[in-house]
Amino acid sequence: MERYRIPINRPSGIQNLKFFASCLCAGALSLLSLVGCEVQRRKTDAELGLNPQQIAGRRIYDNYCDRCHAPYSSRGRQGPSMKGVFQKKYLPMSGMPANDDRVTDIVRLGRNKMPGYAQVLTQQQITDLLAYLHTL
Repeated sequence: MERYRIPINRPSGIQNLKFFASCLCAGALSLLSLVGCEVQRRKTDAELGLNPQQIAGRRIYDNYCDRCHAPYSSRGRQGPSMKGVFQKKYLPMSGMPANDDRVTDIVRLGRNKMPGYAQVLTQQQITDLLAYLHTL
């Protein structure tokens, strides 16, 4: 009794690679379309109309705050967003009044997961930072 072999068309290595590459590109484009909505060009200090004190505060924000707090987005990172923080009556996480004294205390002493910066920032730097936060 003879056995017959049924030919199977298997894709070659190059065909597999092409298929994988096209799937990877499609996935990357899908991801970029979702992320692209949140990405915006960073405005210059002049475009934001910042004064010298606010510019100094923005530099401090960039160095110490930006990694955890988004400045111009309503989405927070590890900590809450700072967008419009002084436009509200109360701070979002603590419920404390949104004023210079309370925010200064949080910057100096820290709160929950946020470290305090009393040993890192001078009082003038904190004042500059507050001036910038008022522009958000």
